[in-house]
Amino acid sequence: MKVHIIGGGNLGVSIALGLAKFSQGHQITITRRNTASILYLQDLGITVATDNTLAIQEADLIILTIKPYQVDMVLTEILPVITNKTIASAVSGLSIENLQNKIGASHSAIRIMPNIAAQFGASATCIAFNEKNKEAAQPVVQLFQDLGTAPIIDEKLMDAATVLAASGTAFALRYIRASMQAGIEIGFDWQTALAISAQTVKGAAEMLLEEKGHPEQLIDRVTTPQGCTIAGLNEMEMHGFSSSLIRGIKTSLKQIKG
Repeated sequence: MKVHIIGGGNLGVSIALGLAKFSQGHQITITRRNTASILYLQDLGITVATDNTLAIQEADLIILTIKPYQVDMVLTEILPVITNKTIASAVSGLSIENLQNKIGASHSAIRIMPNIAAQFGASATCIAFNEKNKEAAQPVVQLFQDLGTAPIIDEKLMDAATVLAASGTAFALRYIRASMQAGIEIGFDWQTALAISAQTVKGAAEMLLEEKGHPEQLIDRVTTPQGCTIAGLNEMEMHGFSSSLIRGIKTSLKQIKG
């Protein structure tokens, strides 16, 4: 596929890096007004440009990783030079219906919500589309499956997906930071504490994804009667560990919905 990414910020770059590393054989172009900070992508065979329309008429897929206020300006630039394209939008708050109305019936509007772990092949990319665009969406789903997981969801859940998958990256990192800080308190230097904490979270996630079980089933494996693990879990729950995380996720969703 020829993939044209408009928006060379953190998310756009993460997708480009992921495609270059984990989804072989694609021709990737990424655009940004000031390209100085992303020129290193050229070393991976990625075309870097300031012109949003550079060879865009040859693209099989156009991905929008721009800010909401930039959408109309970008579409004004590209629509006159493209026909019958699949346009996948990672623009927060831009509905499929709104995007489809903007680009016209000859194009296929797909909504995606990846996260920056795409560059490591570990994104949870939620995807939504209308039934009439199902065929056009399949290559998009396959593409993002190469970059992690790509569940298809109802569009009404896309804001929730933004919080759970994208904001969730920050929440998980905050847990790792806290675990690292605790590691320092119990005797490790920060580098060792961080390495142990990060690898432990990675291992827990891989067990869940591999076994497709409930977290409590795995928790039961590492908790023994009167052991240190259950004592620590109970202490954390007494101080609102789970409830504070749930409240934080719900507060983030409320912020998105305004």
